[in-house]
Amino acid sequence: MPPDEHHPHGNVAASHACDVSVVVSTYNRADQLPLALEALLAQTGDAVYEVVVVDNNSTDGTRDVVAAFAARSNGRIRYGFESRQGLSYGRNTGIGLARAPIIALTDDDVRVAPDWVSRIARTLQENPDVDFLGGRVLPNWIEPPPPWLTTAHWSPLALQDYGDAPMWTGRERAVCLVGASLAFRRRVFETVGLFTPALGRIKDGIGSTEDHDMPLRVWRAGLRGQYAPAVVSIADVTPDRMLKSYHRRWHRGHGRYCALMRLREFVPEDQGPLAEPHDLITLFGSPAFVFSDFFRKGYRWLDAVCRRKDSLFYANQLRHVWSYIRTRYHIFRAESKRSPAAEVSRFLRAYGRKRMSRATARHASA
Repeated sequence: MPPDEHHPHGNVAASHACDVSVVVSTYNRADQLPLALEALLAQTGDAVYEVVVVDNNSTDGTRDVVAAFAARSNGRIRYGFESRQGLSYGRNTGIGLARAPIIALTDDDVRVAPDWVSRIARTLQENPDVDFLGGRVLPNWIEPPPPWLTTAHWSPLALQDYGDAPMWTGRERAVCLVGASLAFRRRVFETVGLFTPALGRIKDGIGSTEDHDMPLRVWRAGLRGQYAPAVVSIADVTPDRMLKSYHRRWHRGHGRYCALMRLREFVPEDQGPLAEPHDLITLFGSPAFVFSDFFRKGYRWLDAVCRRKDSLFYANQLRHVWSYIRTRYHIFRAESKRSPAAEVSRFLRAYGRKRMSRATARHASA
């Protein structure tokens, strides 16, 4: 069969070689999905690729949209269905359907650059010691953003720009990369498994941590990733995501998900080396330093209010930490038979022993 004039790479379905499988999990975004698929069909370069679109139990016209694109894609677009609700379920189904050694992920409200696939393939080909990569995700503001919505508030929008220089991520530097533009070698999933549905976004839920959990497992397995700034995509930022109420809700949700995976115990805030301390002291399931962090952020928030600076940034950090503490407390109460008084007593004894041990070590080394 001759190559389609719009798709110079030819018929993927008839090909025995596929360099990259692009997985898109979608839920009730039949109005936005066409733009994402148009961008994926307009890819340039020599990489042979396919697009696996997983309908995550949509109730709108998603199936018809995908069918229309598949009909003119010369076999490049394939449809998959996943009835279990959740982004992780959708991604996992797509990974299972993918045929290439490189599996790239993007979202249904994202438009990738024309060289997105070829850049992914080239970067991983030229860097055999890179196990996964994440690209730059820049905003397309549907409406002009409010003045307070600076890059410091980009996390809830799943935007990412660490600058123009490539950067390693791994145990030595625990920098997470957003799922709107991620690519893995298939061997990563064979080594660490698939995405964790319990940590994934369900329907319109926000703040999920499946994109934090996966690199954490990858780093623990001794694998490494790379931030690749030349791999570019554009994400739509709708007006509802520019509201302060949305950002407050995201930070509360993110704190809860981080608590479910005990993220604060392993990944430091400064994105330094991955830490797994063996002498960690907890109170109601949260590490002692999390409580210190709560009061420190409270001071910064109060200082910002008094100085009339960006108090929302610190207020949202407070929401995140408080949600983390609250969730860990509820988990502790459900799993432990220890009374609150007994837990406080245990914590004080352990904390006292740790302080004494450190003082003795300092005295011995003096």
